[in-house]
Amino acid sequence: MTRLLIYEPSFRRIEAQLAAYGDRLEPVLANPDGALSFRGAPVEVDAAAPDAVWLNADVFQSPASRAFMIATLKAPALKWVQSAAAGFDHPVFAQLIAKGAKLTTSHGQAIGMAEYVLAGVLDCFQNGPARRAAQARGEWLRPMCREIMGSSWLIVGFGAIGQAVAQRAGAFGAAIVGVRRDLAPHPLAQAIAGMDALPGLLPAADVVVLCLPLGPATRHLADAGFFAAMKAGSVLVNVGRGGLVDESALIAALDRGAPGHAVLDVFETEPLPADNPFWRHPRVSLTAHASGITGGQNRRNETLFLDNLARFLAGAPLLNQVDPKDVLAG
Repeated sequence: MTRLLIYEPSFRRIEAQLAAYGDRLEPVLANPDGALSFRGAPVEVDAAAPDAVWLNADVFQSPASRAFMIATLKAPALKWVQSAAAGFDHPVFAQLIAKGAKLTTSHGQAIGMAEYVLAGVLDCFQNGPARRAAQARGEWLRPMCREIMGSSWLIVGFGAIGQAVAQRAGAFGAAIVGVRRDLAPHPLAQAIAGMDALPGLLPAADVVVLCLPLGPATRHLADAGFFAAMKAGSVLVNVGRGGLVDESALIAALDRGAPGHAVLDVFETEPLPADNPFWRHPRVSLTAHASGITGGQNRRNETLFLDNLARFLAGAPLLNQVDPKDVLAG
C-alpha cells in the first residue's frame, strides 16, 4: 500500500488512471484551501504520512502549498517525490533527499522554454524593439536585421532544455556548441565541450544560452571575466537560474556592448524589485520566470508522473532521478 500526497484539482484530472491501481494506492488530497483529507475525512498535516508526493505546478502556485510542504517534510517514511521543476537548487529538495527520499524532476517545460529562447533571439536579431518603436511613432523604418542562419550558438547546460533549444536553433541553420559534463558527441551539436573550455568558446559565440542548474560550481558563472570574453553585439539568454549571473557585472557589460543584448527570464531576487535597472535597460528583454509556462506543460508533467508512479509501484528505475550528491552539494 502506497500513500500518495497529491493536490486535489490535479487528482481529479487523473483520477481514472489512479483508480486502476485499486487498493495499492491511497491518495491524501490537499484541497485548494490547504486542508488535507484521507479516505474522505479531514487529516492533520502531521498525520498525512505520505510515502510518495507529486509536487506539481498546481500546488506550487496555490494557497495549499504551505500545508502540502509541511506534510511532505514531516512524512516519517517518505520514499519518492516527483517535482514539476527542472531544477533542484531550492533548499527544500536537500531536506527531502536527507530524509532518504528519491527525487525525480521534470522536463515538461523544455519545449516552452526552448521556444521562448528562439522567440527572444529572433526578436533581437529582427530589431523588434526598434520596429515597434517606429510603428508607435508612425515612422517608415527599414532597419538591417541579422539572420540565425550561420550564427554560432553556445548552449551552456546541454540537458533536456539545452537540447530542445539546439533542435530549434539548428533548424534555422545555427551552428551549435553544447557545454556539459558528458563530453560524448551529440547529434544536435556540431561540438560538445566541458565547462573548462568556456573562456575559449565565448569570443566566437553570437548567442550564449544559460540553461544549467545552479550550484556552488555555477553560481555567478557569468561574471565580469565571462562577459569580457563575449563578442560585441552577441546575445545572452538566461533561462536557468538568476544566480548563474553576476547581475552588476552584466549591467556594466551591457553598457559596453558585449553582450549587445540580454534576454532574461530569471533573477537573483524574484519578483524582480521595481527599482532594478534591468526593467528599463534598453538592451534587456525580461520576463517574470515564465518561459516554461505553456499549455502543454501540465500534460507532459502528468504523463511523466503517471509513468514514474507505475515504475515506483513496480520497483523499477525512475525517470529523471536526481543524483543525491548533486542536491546535497548545493
